[in-house]
Amino acid sequence: MDKLKQFRVFWVWMDDKEETYLRGMALQGWHFVSVTLPGNYTFKKGKPSNDFYRLDFLSNYSDKANYLQLFEDAGWRHVGEYGSWHYFRKTAEEGEVLEIFTDNESKVKKYSRVLLFLIIFLPIYPIMLTNLSKAEGLFYQIVTFIFFIFVVLYTYAMLMIIRRIGQLRKKL
Repeated sequence: MDKLKQFRVFWVWMDDKEETYLRGMALQGWHFVSVTLPGNYTFKKGKPSNDFYRLDFLSNYSDKANYLQLFEDAGWRHVGEYGSWHYFRKTAEEGEVLEIFTDNESKVKKYSRVLLFLIIFLPIYPIMLTNLSKAEGLFYQIVTFIFFIFVVLYTYAMLMIIRRIGQLRKKL
């Protein structure tokens, strides 16, 4: 078996857990290929390696080439993207721990970019929810309920990101 598919769900504020998961897979010889909605990971079989995976969030693609070059110059290989999340991999020497964000201020900026991205779309959802709730029929009631759950999860995600930013700022 050359490929492995696994289902895992990680929330935005849990990117460190996702990085640890991907590292653990590489140590077992399963190397990250891609991730698709809703958390379907694909790996290819290879030799176990001491790879570190790091994620970054980039929603502004106007300077993507320079962005990717910056990581490449630092020895990180761009191995995939999922929405605005970019996945990077770098092999470490024994005992070495690799980071793309070496200070908490940089991590705060990353989470702030994610939060800004979510805030931009936030006004749309109550309007859509209000319009859906006015429609009649069982189908629209079901769609409204599902959309309501989405809005609750969206709000929860924003609150958790704000909490994560607060935790990181306390360490500054």
